[in-house]
Amino acid sequence: MSPPKPGAVLFAKSLERLAMFYERTLGMPVARATHGHVVLETETFEFVIHAIPEPIAVAIQISDPPEVREETPIKLLFPVASIDDARAIAATLGGSVAPREREWVSAGRRVCDGHDPEGNVFQLRQAAP
Repeated sequence: MSPPKPGAVLFAKSLERLAMFYERTLGMPVARATHGHVVLETETFEFVIHAIPEPIAVAIQISDPPEVREETPIKLLFPVASIDDARAIAATLGGSVAPREREWVSAGRRVCDGHDPEGNVFQLRQAAP
C-alpha cells in the first residue's frame, strides 16, 4: 500500500458538473468515483469532490454566471501544462480563468486566478518560459 498523498476536498452542489469541470480544465484524471464523491488524482495529489448532502444542497442557489466566492480564506492551487488551454476549456464548462492581462509571474511560474461553475476560486500555475 502506498503512503497517503496531500490533497484537498471541495464540496459541490452539482457533483458531476464540478468533477467534469476540474477533470477537463486541469487535465487531472478520475481515479475513482462512488456515490457522493469523485476523486481526481495525480502521482502527487488527490482532489476529492464531495457532494453536498441533498437536504442542504436544495437550499443553495448558484447564479448563472456564478457569484465568485472571493471572500473565502482558502484558494486551491493547481499546476497546469497551459493556462491558455485551461482558460478556453473552463469557459465552455461554466467557469472562468481571468484574461491573460491579469496573469503575473512569480518564482518562475505564470499564475492566474479563476473560478468554477459554483463560484469557488482557484489559482492555476504554469512553468514560465
